[in-house]
Amino acid sequence: MRLIIVSGSQRQHSESAKVAAYIASAAGQYKTVQHIELCKYQLPFWDGDDKSKSAPGCDWPLISEALVKADAFVLITPEWQGMATPILKNFLMMCTPDDTAHKPALLVSVVGGVSGANPIAELRMNGCKNNKLVAIPDHLIIRNVGDVLNTLANEALSNEPDQSIHHRDKSIRHRIGYSLHTLHLYSQALGKIRQCQQQQPYAQQEQYSYGM
Repeated sequence: MRLIIVSGSQRQHSESAKVAAYIASAAGQYKTVQHIELCKYQLPFWDGDDKSKSAPGCDWPLISEALVKADAFVLITPEWQGMATPILKNFLMMCTPDDTAHKPALLVSVVGGVSGANPIAELRMNGCKNNKLVAIPDHLIIRNVGDVLNTLANEALSNEPDQSIHHRDKSIRHRIGYSLHTLHLYSQALGKIRQCQQQQPYAQQEQYSYGM
């Protein structure tokens, strides 16, 4: 599985990037794993015109090249005012079916408190309409993110004074492992669908490039 992890915080050194780094390390057994931290790229504000994707200084051609080669995605967003971030939604609007159609995506919400469900619902509702990504049923909500997935060895975590934090950290690490395994299975299944679509295309398929 060629996996791309997209972290959608608009801040450098974010908790979303920390989560992405952990997921990348947990997915190390797969063929290739690439982390795209959107705040480090120059992308236009999407206006519906494909010409903006090839404007001087725009990094979209580099990103698109990686998306085309990918088998699966992890999309990570912090919860800002109960929403997914503008930079991630802009990224999803820039994606076309040629980049992402019929490829599975694991949705991940990152929050400093105990909420985090709203960005998942938002992305399921309108994040995959025209790019034809397939959000898998499993998703992750990393709550109290400052307390978990930090760069401590697992053995050191057992010495954490607050054992409830240790338990939550251990639990979310196991959940991430399970979610990545499920994503891998979806990538295998959907790879066959993409292959069949190439071999047996619908006669007027171009007319249905947009979702309803």
